Amino acid sequence: MIIYEIGTGYTSVPAKMGAATEIVVEELTKAFNNKSVKAEIIDIADSNRIPTSLHINEVNIPALFNNSDTSLGILHKAKRVVYSVCLAKKLRKIIKNSTNEDKVILHFHNQYNLFFFYLLSSSKTRKKATIAYTVHSYIWHDDWDNIKKTIRLKYFQEVFAVKKAEYVFMLNKNTEKNLIENIGCPREKVFLVKNGVNTETYHPLSKEEIEATKQKLNINGDKIFLQIGSVCDRKNQLGALKLLKPIFNENKGYKYIYAGGIVSEDYKESILKFAKKNGMENQVVFLGELMPGKTLNEYYATADLFVFPSKSEGFSLVIIEAMAAGLPVVVNSALQFELSDECLTYSSEEEFSSIVRKFTSDEAFSASLRKKSREAVVDNYCWDIVAESYLDILM
Repeated sequence: MIIYEIGTGYTSVPAKMGAATEIVVEELTKAFNNKSVKAEIIDIADSNRIPTSLHINEVNIPALFNNSDTSLGILHKAKRVVYSVCLAKKLRKIIKNSTNEDKVILHFHNQYNLFFFYLLSSSKTRKKATIAYTVHSYIWHDDWDNIKKTIRLKYFQEVFAVKKAEYVFMLNKNTEKNLIENIGCPREKVFLVKNGVNTETYHPLSKEEIEATKQKLNINGDKIFLQIGSVCDRKNQLGALKLLKPIFNENKGYKYIYAGGIVSEDYKESILKFAKKNGMENQVVFLGELMPGKTLNEYYATADLFVFPSKSEGFSLVIIEAMAAGLPVVVNSALQFELSDECLTYSSEEEFSSIVRKFTSDEAFSASLRKKSREAVVDNYCWDIVAESYLDILM
Protein backbone atom coordinates (compact mmCIF):
# COMPACT_ATOMS: atom_id res chain seq x y z
CA MET A 1 0.00 0.00 0.00
CA ILE A 2 1.11 3.53 -0.72
CA ILE A 3 -0.64 6.68 0.44
CA TYR A 4 -0.26 9.86 -1.59
CA GLU A 5 -0.92 12.95 0.51
CA ILE A 6 -1.89 15.65 -1.97
CA GLY A 7 -0.84 19.27 -1.45
CA THR A 8 -3.48 21.88 -2.24
CA GLY A 9 -1.44 24.23 -4.46
CA TYR A 10 -2.09 27.10 -2.04
CA THR A 11 1.55 27.14 -0.97
CA SER A 12 4.26 24.50 -0.97
CA VAL A 13 4.98 21.86 1.67
CA PRO A 14 6.65 22.37 4.14
CA ALA A 15 4.67 25.57 4.68
CA LYS A 16 6.55 28.84 5.04
CA MET A 17 3.49 30.44 6.65
CA GLY A 18 0.57 29.47 8.82
CA ALA A 19 -1.06 27.26 6.16
CA ALA A 20 -2.91 24.68 8.23
CA THR A 21 -3.73 22.19 5.49
CA GLU A 22 -0.14 22.10 4.25
CA ILE A 23 0.99 21.43 7.82
CA VAL A 24 -1.49 18.54 8.00
CA VAL A 25 -0.19 17.06 4.73
CA GLU A 26 3.41 17.22 5.96
CA GLU A 27 2.83 15.87 9.46
CA LEU A 28 0.45 13.11 8.41
CA THR A 29 2.97 11.87 5.86
CA LYS A 30 5.69 11.83 8.52
CA ALA A 31 3.44 9.91 10.89
CA PHE A 32 2.55 7.29 8.27
CA ASN A 33 6.23 6.78 7.50
CA ASN A 34 7.00 6.46 11.22
CA LYS A 35 4.55 3.56 11.27
CA SER A 36 6.36 1.92 8.33
CA VAL A 37 3.52 2.77 5.96
CA LYS A 38 4.77 4.06 2.62
CA ALA A 39 3.52 7.60 2.10
CA GLU A 40 4.61 10.37 -0.25
CA ILE A 41 3.53 13.92 -0.95
CA ILE A 42 2.37 15.22 -4.31
CA ASP A 43 2.75 18.98 -4.33
CA ILE A 44 3.14 22.09 -6.42
CA ALA A 45 6.71 22.61 -7.71
CA ASP A 46 8.76 25.15 -5.74
CA SER A 47 12.40 25.99 -6.49
CA ASN A 48 12.66 27.53 -3.02
CA ARG A 49 11.06 24.68 -1.10
CA ILE A 50 12.10 24.40 2.53
CA PRO A 51 14.47 21.40 2.82
CA THR A 52 12.70 18.23 3.93
CA SER A 53 13.49 14.53 4.18
CA LEU A 54 10.04 13.65 2.84
CA HIS A 55 9.66 12.33 -0.69
CA ILE A 56 7.80 14.93 -2.74
CA ASN A 57 6.52 14.41 -6.28
CA GLU A 58 6.41 17.88 -7.80
CA VAL A 59 3.68 19.11 -10.11
CA ASN A 60 4.99 21.72 -12.54
CA ILE A 61 2.71 24.56 -13.61
CA PRO A 62 3.19 27.32 -16.23
CA ALA A 63 5.73 29.95 -15.17
CA LEU A 64 3.07 32.68 -15.26
CA PHE A 65 1.61 31.32 -12.03
CA ASN A 66 4.83 30.52 -10.16
CA ASN A 67 4.96 33.82 -8.31
CA SER A 68 1.27 34.38 -7.63
CA ASP A 69 0.73 35.13 -3.96
CA THR A 70 -1.74 33.65 -1.50
CA SER A 71 -4.03 36.69 -1.24
CA LEU A 72 -6.95 34.75 -2.77
CA GLY A 73 -7.22 37.20 -5.68
CA ILE A 74 -8.08 36.31 -9.27
CA LEU A 75 -4.54 35.28 -10.26
CA HIS A 76 -4.19 33.05 -7.22
CA LYS A 77 -7.54 31.38 -7.89
CA ALA A 78 -6.48 30.80 -11.49
CA LYS A 79 -3.25 29.27 -10.18
CA ARG A 80 -5.27 26.82 -8.06
CA VAL A 81 -7.27 25.72 -11.11
CA VAL A 82 -4.15 25.38 -13.28
CA TYR A 83 -2.42 23.38 -10.54
CA SER A 84 -5.46 21.10 -10.22
CA VAL A 85 -5.43 20.40 -13.97
CA CYS A 86 -1.69 19.64 -13.97
CA LEU A 87 -2.17 17.57 -10.81
CA ALA A 88 -4.81 15.40 -12.49
CA LYS A 89 -2.34 14.63 -15.27
CA LYS A 90 0.34 13.69 -12.70
CA LEU A 91 -2.07 11.43 -10.81
CA ARG A 92 -3.19 9.64 -13.95
CA LYS A 93 0.45 8.83 -14.70
CA ILE A 94 1.12 7.59 -11.15
CA ILE A 95 -1.91 5.31 -11.24
CA LYS A 96 -1.02 4.00 -14.68
CA ASN A 97 2.52 3.12 -13.53
CA SER A 98 1.40 1.40 -10.31
CA THR A 99 1.44 -2.40 -10.21
CA ASN A 100 -1.61 -4.54 -9.55
CA GLU A 101 -0.11 -5.51 -6.19
CA ASP A 102 -0.04 -1.89 -5.02
CA LYS A 103 -2.97 -0.44 -3.16
CA VAL A 104 -2.88 3.22 -4.14
CA ILE A 105 -4.65 5.67 -1.85
CA LEU A 106 -5.06 9.25 -3.02
CA HIS A 107 -5.78 11.50 -0.05
CA PHE A 108 -7.11 14.87 -1.18
CA HIS A 109 -7.42 17.96 1.02
CA ASN A 110 -8.87 20.54 -1.37
CA GLN A 111 -12.11 20.74 -3.35
CA TYR A 112 -10.52 22.09 -6.57
CA ASN A 113 -8.00 19.25 -6.66
CA LEU A 114 -10.50 16.42 -6.36
CA PHE A 115 -13.15 18.08 -8.54
CA PHE A 116 -10.77 18.44 -11.50
CA PHE A 117 -9.31 14.97 -10.95
CA TYR A 118 -12.76 13.49 -11.45
CA LEU A 119 -13.43 15.67 -14.48
CA LEU A 120 -10.10 14.83 -16.14
CA SER A 121 -9.72 11.12 -15.35
CA SER A 122 -11.61 8.09 -16.60
CA SER A 123 -13.61 5.74 -14.39
CA LYS A 124 -11.24 2.98 -15.53
CA THR A 125 -8.27 4.92 -14.14
CA ARG A 126 -10.03 5.79 -10.88
CA LYS A 127 -10.93 2.15 -10.22
CA LYS A 128 -7.21 1.44 -9.71
CA ALA A 129 -7.03 3.84 -6.73
CA THR A 130 -8.84 4.42 -3.47
CA ILE A 131 -9.92 8.04 -3.14
CA ALA A 132 -10.15 9.73 0.25
CA TYR A 133 -11.04 13.34 1.01
CA THR A 134 -10.68 15.40 4.19
CA VAL A 135 -13.01 18.38 4.59
CA HIS A 136 -10.97 21.28 5.98
CA SER A 137 -13.40 24.06 5.01
CA TYR A 138 -14.65 26.02 8.01
CA ILE A 139 -18.01 26.79 6.34
CA TRP A 140 -19.53 23.39 7.21
CA HIS A 141 -19.13 24.06 10.92
CA ASP A 142 -22.18 26.37 11.01
CA ASP A 143 -25.90 25.53 11.09
CA TRP A 144 -27.34 24.54 7.72
CA ASP A 145 -29.80 27.44 7.43
CA ASN A 146 -26.88 29.86 7.74
CA ILE A 147 -24.68 28.24 5.11
CA LYS A 148 -26.86 26.55 2.50
CA LYS A 149 -26.81 29.54 0.11
CA THR A 150 -23.02 29.87 0.37
CA ILE A 151 -22.62 26.12 -0.15
CA ARG A 152 -24.62 26.26 -3.38
CA LEU A 153 -22.71 29.27 -4.72
CA LYS A 154 -19.12 28.64 -3.60
CA TYR A 155 -18.77 25.06 -2.38
CA PHE A 156 -20.54 23.06 -5.12
CA GLN A 157 -17.16 21.53 -5.97
CA GLU A 158 -16.76 20.28 -2.43
CA VAL A 159 -20.28 18.84 -2.47
CA PHE A 160 -19.27 16.99 -5.64
CA ALA A 161 -16.03 15.84 -3.98
CA VAL A 162 -17.61 14.40 -0.82
CA LYS A 163 -20.26 12.58 -2.81
CA LYS A 164 -17.70 10.98 -5.13
CA ALA A 165 -14.92 10.06 -2.67
CA GLU A 166 -14.90 6.58 -1.17
CA TYR A 167 -13.83 7.85 2.25
CA VAL A 168 -14.76 11.26 3.61
CA PHE A 169 -13.03 12.56 6.72
CA MET A 170 -14.13 15.59 8.69
CA LEU A 171 -12.81 17.45 11.69
CA ASN A 172 -15.92 18.25 13.73
CA LYS A 173 -19.35 16.81 14.42
CA ASN A 174 -21.33 19.66 12.89
CA THR A 175 -19.62 19.08 9.54
CA GLU A 176 -20.46 15.40 9.85
CA LYS A 177 -24.10 16.26 10.51
CA ASN A 178 -24.32 18.68 7.56
CA LEU A 179 -22.75 16.27 5.10
CA ILE A 180 -24.98 13.35 6.08
CA GLU A 181 -28.29 15.09 6.74
CA ASN A 182 -28.20 17.97 4.28
CA ILE A 183 -25.92 16.86 1.44
CA GLY A 184 -26.89 13.19 1.44
CA CYS A 185 -23.39 11.82 1.92
CA PRO A 186 -23.76 8.11 2.91
CA ARG A 187 -23.18 7.70 6.64
CA GLU A 188 -21.05 4.59 6.17
CA LYS A 189 -18.32 6.48 4.31
CA VAL A 190 -18.14 9.48 6.67
CA PHE A 191 -15.56 9.45 9.47
CA LEU A 192 -14.66 11.94 12.19
CA VAL A 193 -10.87 12.20 12.58
CA LYS A 194 -9.26 15.08 14.48
CA ASN A 195 -6.11 16.92 13.50
CA GLY A 196 -2.86 16.64 15.40
CA VAL A 197 0.17 18.60 16.51
CA ASN A 198 3.91 17.98 16.48
CA THR A 199 4.66 17.84 20.20
CA GLU A 200 8.40 18.02 19.59
CA THR A 201 8.15 21.22 17.53
CA TYR A 202 5.66 22.80 19.92
CA HIS A 203 6.82 22.44 23.51
CA PRO A 204 7.20 24.45 26.74
CA LEU A 205 10.35 26.43 27.52
CA SER A 206 12.09 26.65 30.89
CA LYS A 207 11.82 29.86 32.92
CA GLU A 208 15.35 30.79 31.88
CA GLU A 209 14.57 30.15 28.21
CA ILE A 210 11.38 32.20 28.47
CA GLU A 211 13.21 35.22 29.85
CA ALA A 212 15.95 34.96 27.23
CA THR A 213 13.35 34.58 24.48
CA LYS A 214 11.36 37.59 25.67
CA GLN A 215 14.49 39.72 25.46
CA LYS A 216 15.33 38.37 22.01
CA LEU A 217 11.82 38.98 20.68
CA ASN A 218 11.44 42.28 22.54
CA ILE A 219 8.32 41.02 24.30
CA ASN A 220 7.38 43.02 27.35
CA GLY A 221 4.26 43.30 29.44
CA ASP A 222 2.88 42.17 32.77
CA LYS A 223 0.69 39.63 30.98
CA ILE A 224 0.78 38.67 27.29
CA PHE A 225 -2.46 37.66 25.56
CA LEU A 226 -1.69 36.01 22.22
CA GLN A 227 -3.82 35.28 19.15
CA ILE A 228 -2.57 33.60 15.96
CA GLY A 229 -4.62 33.48 12.77
CA SER A 230 -5.50 35.27 9.54
CA VAL A 231 -6.52 38.86 10.20
CA CYS A 232 -10.19 38.92 9.24
CA ASP A 233 -13.68 39.16 10.67
CA ARG A 234 -14.03 35.38 11.01
CA LYS A 235 -10.98 35.12 13.24
CA ASN A 236 -12.45 38.03 15.23
CA GLN A 237 -9.37 39.84 16.51
CA LEU A 238 -11.57 42.91 17.02
CA GLY A 239 -13.84 40.78 19.19
CA ALA A 240 -10.82 39.78 21.25
CA LEU A 241 -9.99 43.43 21.92
CA LYS A 242 -13.58 44.18 22.90
CA LEU A 243 -13.52 41.30 25.37
CA LEU A 244 -10.17 42.40 26.77
CA LYS A 245 -11.00 46.11 27.00
CA PRO A 246 -12.29 46.21 30.61
CA ILE A 247 -9.35 44.17 31.86
CA PHE A 248 -6.81 46.16 29.85
CA ASN A 249 -8.20 49.47 31.09
CA GLU A 250 -7.53 48.29 34.65
CA ASN A 251 -4.08 46.87 33.83
CA LYS A 252 -2.07 49.09 31.50
CA GLY A 253 0.83 46.66 31.58
CA TYR A 254 -1.17 43.94 29.82
CA LYS A 255 -0.61 43.42 26.08
CA TYR A 256 -2.53 41.78 23.24
CA ILE A 257 -0.19 40.39 20.58
CA TYR A 258 -1.64 39.03 17.36
CA ALA A 259 -0.09 37.59 14.21
CA GLY A 260 -1.22 36.25 10.85
CA GLY A 261 -1.65 37.05 7.20
CA ILE A 262 -3.88 40.05 6.48
CA VAL A 263 -7.00 38.97 4.60
CA SER A 264 -8.72 42.35 4.92
CA GLU A 265 -6.83 45.63 5.22
CA ASP A 266 -10.07 47.35 6.22
CA TYR A 267 -10.54 44.90 9.07
CA LYS A 268 -6.94 45.39 10.19
CA GLU A 269 -7.58 49.15 10.22
CA SER A 270 -10.71 48.66 12.34
CA ILE A 271 -8.59 46.94 15.01
CA LEU A 272 -6.20 49.88 15.11
CA LYS A 273 -9.04 52.41 15.27
CA PHE A 274 -10.70 50.57 18.16
CA ALA A 275 -7.43 50.40 20.07
CA LYS A 276 -6.83 54.15 19.61
CA LYS A 277 -10.37 55.12 20.51
CA ASN A 278 -10.28 53.12 23.73
CA GLY A 279 -6.81 54.07 24.93
CA MET A 280 -5.34 50.64 24.17
CA GLU A 281 -3.01 51.60 21.32
CA ASN A 282 0.17 50.93 23.33
CA GLN A 283 -1.20 47.58 24.49
CA VAL A 284 -1.79 46.12 21.03
CA VAL A 285 1.04 44.66 18.90
CA PHE A 286 0.76 43.17 15.41
CA LEU A 287 3.60 40.85 14.37
CA GLY A 288 2.66 40.08 10.77
CA GLU A 289 2.94 36.52 9.46
CA LEU A 290 4.99 34.14 11.62
CA MET A 291 6.75 31.11 10.22
CA PRO A 292 5.51 27.81 11.70
CA GLY A 293 7.91 25.90 13.93
CA LYS A 294 10.56 27.33 16.23
CA THR A 295 9.63 31.01 15.90
CA LEU A 296 5.93 30.41 16.45
CA ASN A 297 6.65 28.12 19.39
CA GLU A 298 8.70 30.86 21.06
CA TYR A 299 5.69 33.17 21.05
CA TYR A 300 3.38 30.45 22.33
CA ALA A 301 5.78 29.47 25.10
CA THR A 302 6.43 33.04 26.31
CA ALA A 303 2.80 34.24 26.30
CA ASP A 304 0.50 33.94 29.31
CA LEU A 305 -2.85 33.15 27.71
CA PHE A 306 -3.99 32.23 24.18
CA VAL A 307 -7.20 34.04 23.23
CA PHE A 308 -9.31 32.52 20.46
CA PRO A 309 -12.69 34.19 19.80
CA SER A 310 -12.98 32.89 16.22
CA LYS A 311 -16.53 32.68 14.87
CA SER A 312 -16.14 29.55 12.77
CA GLU A 313 -13.49 26.85 12.32
CA GLY A 314 -13.08 23.40 10.85
CA PHE A 315 -10.42 22.49 13.39
CA SER A 316 -7.92 25.08 14.51
CA LEU A 317 -4.35 23.85 14.67
CA VAL A 318 -3.24 26.93 16.58
CA ILE A 319 -5.27 25.88 19.61
CA ILE A 320 -3.49 22.57 20.03
CA GLU A 321 -0.14 24.10 19.04
CA ALA A 322 -0.53 26.61 21.86
CA MET A 323 -1.52 23.89 24.31
CA ALA A 324 1.43 21.75 23.24
CA ALA A 325 3.68 24.69 24.14
CA GLY A 326 2.09 24.76 27.58
CA LEU A 327 0.01 27.85 26.85
CA PRO A 328 -3.51 27.82 28.32
CA VAL A 329 -6.29 28.59 25.85
CA VAL A 330 -9.61 30.39 26.24
CA VAL A 331 -11.88 29.76 23.27
CA ASN A 332 -15.34 30.74 22.08
CA SER A 333 -17.73 27.94 23.10
CA ALA A 334 -19.64 28.41 19.81
CA LEU A 335 -16.85 26.45 18.12
CA GLN A 336 -18.14 22.90 18.08
CA PHE A 337 -15.06 20.85 17.29
CA GLU A 338 -13.64 18.50 19.88
CA LEU A 339 -11.79 20.24 22.67
CA SER A 340 -10.08 18.74 25.67
CA ASP A 341 -11.46 19.59 29.12
CA GLU A 342 -8.33 21.61 29.78
CA CYS A 343 -9.27 24.16 27.11
CA LEU A 344 -11.18 26.99 28.78
CA THR A 345 -14.40 28.03 27.03
CA TYR A 346 -16.63 31.07 27.40
CA SER A 347 -20.11 31.87 26.09
CA SER A 348 -20.49 35.50 27.20
CA GLU A 349 -18.42 38.62 27.94
CA GLU A 350 -19.01 38.13 31.65
CA GLU A 351 -17.81 34.53 31.52
CA PHE A 352 -14.73 35.56 29.53
CA SER A 353 -13.85 38.27 32.06
CA SER A 354 -14.36 35.89 34.97
CA ILE A 355 -12.02 33.30 33.43
CA VAL A 356 -9.31 35.82 32.60
CA ARG A 357 -9.46 37.51 36.00
CA LYS A 358 -9.10 34.19 37.77
CA PHE A 359 -6.25 33.21 35.48
CA THR A 360 -4.34 36.47 36.00
CA SER A 361 -4.85 36.58 39.77
CA ASP A 362 -4.33 32.93 40.70
CA GLU A 363 -0.76 31.78 39.94
CA ALA A 364 -1.44 28.22 41.12
CA PHE A 365 -4.44 27.99 38.78
CA SER A 366 -2.49 29.29 35.77
CA ALA A 367 0.49 27.01 36.49
CA SER A 368 -1.83 24.01 36.74
CA LEU A 369 -3.45 24.92 33.42
CA ARG A 370 -0.06 25.13 31.69
CA LYS A 371 0.78 21.61 32.81
CA LYS A 372 -2.65 20.19 31.96
CA SER A 373 -2.68 21.84 28.53
CA ARG A 374 0.53 20.12 27.51
CA GLU A 375 -0.53 16.75 28.94
CA ALA A 376 -3.91 16.83 27.21
CA VAL A 377 -2.32 17.40 23.80
CA VAL A 378 0.35 14.72 24.22
CA ASP A 379 -2.29 12.20 25.28
CA ASN A 380 -4.87 12.99 22.60
CA TYR A 381 -3.54 14.99 19.68
CA CYS A 382 -0.07 13.80 18.64
CA TRP A 383 0.20 12.88 14.96
CA ASP A 384 0.91 9.20 15.61
CA ILE A 385 -2.55 8.90 17.18
CA VAL A 386 -4.16 10.73 14.27
CA ALA A 387 -2.35 8.60 11.69
CA GLU A 388 -3.50 5.45 13.47
CA SER A 389 -7.10 6.66 13.21
CA TYR A 390 -6.72 7.12 9.46
CA LEU A 391 -5.03 3.74 9.00
CA ASP A 392 -7.70 1.88 10.98
CA ILE A 393 -10.21 3.08 8.39
CA LEU A 394 -8.17 3.00 5.17
CA MET A 395 -6.61 -0.42 5.74
